[in-house]
Amino acid sequence: MMNLKYPFLTLCAYFLFNISPAQNTYDIDFPSAKSLKCRKFTKLFAQKPEEVKFSIKRAGKKLYFEINDSRWFNELFENPYDGLAIDVVSKNRYDCAVNEVSNDQIRGTLLAPVYFYALKNGLRATNNGRLQLYVGDVPENLLYDELEYNVLFLSNKNMCRYYVIYNLENYGMDLLDMGMYLDEVSYNTKKVRPVDDTEYITTEETLKFIIPFKKNKATYSQADIKPVYDSLKLVKYNIKNIDIKAYSSIEGISSRNIELQNLRANSVIKALQSFQIDEIKYTVSSSENWVEFFSDIKDTKYAYLGNLSKSEVRNAIAGQTSKDMEPILKNHRKAVLELTIEKKTKYATESEDKLVADFNAAIKKDDLVNANDLQNSIFEKLRGRSNASVTLDNMTVPYNKKYIDLLIKNTGFRYLSDFSEAMIVLDQLEQLEKLDPENPKIKYDLAAVRLKLLYYNAIRMDERDLQNEITNLKDYNIEKSLIDRMLVNLQIVIAEKLMNFRDFSNKDKAVDYVWKNYKDFNLSNYDYLSLAEFFSNLGTRDMAVDLLEDKAKSIDIDENLLFYYLNLTLFDKDLTSEESFRSIMLNAININKDRFCKLFKSEDEGGVTFQLLENPFLRKTYCESCTDQNE
Repeated sequence: MMNLKYPFLTLCAYFLFNISPAQNTYDIDFPSAKSLKCRKFTKLFAQKPEEVKFSIKRAGKKLYFEINDSRWFNELFENPYDGLAIDVVSKNRYDCAVNEVSNDQIRGTLLAPVYFYALKNGLRATNNGRLQLYVGDVPENLLYDELEYNVLFLSNKNMCRYYVIYNLENYGMDLLDMGMYLDEVSYNTKKVRPVDDTEYITTEETLKFIIPFKKNKATYSQADIKPVYDSLKLVKYNIKNIDIKAYSSIEGISSRNIELQNLRANSVIKALQSFQIDEIKYTVSSSENWVEFFSDIKDTKYAYLGNLSKSEVRNAIAGQTSKDMEPILKNHRKAVLELTIEKKTKYATESEDKLVADFNAAIKKDDLVNANDLQNSIFEKLRGRSNASVTLDNMTVPYNKKYIDLLIKNTGFRYLSDFSEAMIVLDQLEQLEKLDPENPKIKYDLAAVRLKLLYYNAIRMDERDLQNEITNLKDYNIEKSLIDRMLVNLQIVIAEKLMNFRDFSNKDKAVDYVWKNYKDFNLSNYDYLSLAEFFSNLGTRDMAVDLLEDKAKSIDIDENLLFYYLNLTLFDKDLTSEESFRSIMLNAININKDRFCKLFKSEDEGGVTFQLLENPFLRKTYCESCTDQNE
């Protein structure tokens, strides 16, 4: 049930038909969007199954149309002058030295159409199970340009569809994390990553917080940092790693701003290091806080600055204006710290084998306090490992109610470490329920595991029975927020099932329940991603955008979550033209400029599509930040 997006998507668009006089159109007609000449194509594209995908592949100078469904292909092309044509588009069209991109229907060089008989005779099967068709050569004068290939679908020589093929990173949908009981409810800290990356799941904890900086102050002592340290209760933890992003206000000389932020960041790290012996690994990045600057000047007398480039803004506020703006600028000097921490354990220096032997010895002596400490130390050794079950199997815990807490923790940790063991865990929990029928931890864990297995269609269970099981958790003093999270997850499961049955009315009711209730509990970054994918796939894209919009404007947003938001929104011309969207793009540039700029490369270069630069608002930010002409 992991609803994954495909590695490429296609965008269909009608345009005003401005054709360059020099362009050879090969007698293709360009009817209006309302023309009846394209009725058949309009119907077939509307009915095209989501699974039908096509793309253009290049081998040397030869271009091939690839598709994975011969039936749909054959239904589309039936008449002698039904066919395909390729528009070869060069990135040079979007050179930032050119003031404006012309609004042309054919964006590049149009190749000769391939019509019905050549289509049918030229289609060949490939080794990857697709069908491939030769559609022309790259023009000689474009062989060494960065290129993309748009597809014109022709019905009786009429252009009925113009497709831009673009490449978006895949992100997977999942339920909100429900965790499992160890000493308390513990969660997998799943990193928000594209699904084609290696899956990264760990039970290490992360903390994120912000330290404000005073103007011109560059050093921070242990005394400065101690209130933050104490408030986070880090005395029980060791800091393993710090990722620090330091921000300066935007007035002054850019190079000096970055230098000052690096000094501040390293000073903070030195102060935190003084609280522990083990060396803290760290990464530091520094940038100017344009994101909050543009956000904070809205609805003020300085709002006019939002339409200026960075260099124009800096010139405009030089001198007295920057002093007058200090009440705004002072809030922009800060550091965002993300700490990776691990809990201090009593036996941290012992080997895993010795810990297991000592644990089994403590069980034989009925020394449950020591056994609990040893179990926690073993868990710390196993964190992030997928083969934890081998060690857990060597931990001998009698099937006796006296050891119920240790048994629950072993079962919960097995599940958190390796979801493939979920059916084994379900059986173990059902056995533990017989041993201690009223144990709240067992009741909670059972509901969580059953719900997740139902999501993956691994078990059969009536949703109403599971709903009763979840709501009854209140009788066992389970926190309301945990119950609310489960009920939202149940509606996610129900919505997907109803969608598959094409029961759209009741599916919408389940989506509406999720929309109205997700605010009742805290969400991790991974939860936000899962919800956004859910709303995008089963609700509306606007729901997903609304969910993430405020976070996208926050400088402490998770990088991958921000770029997921960009995936949702980059093709929305109305949204991208809003002033607030510029702040979101600047946020992405601050967090990872190379990654942002790469979005505007071709698919072959690992980008989404450089044809995003047809949008003048995106092009303005790109040209300001991603070319040799930026400041």
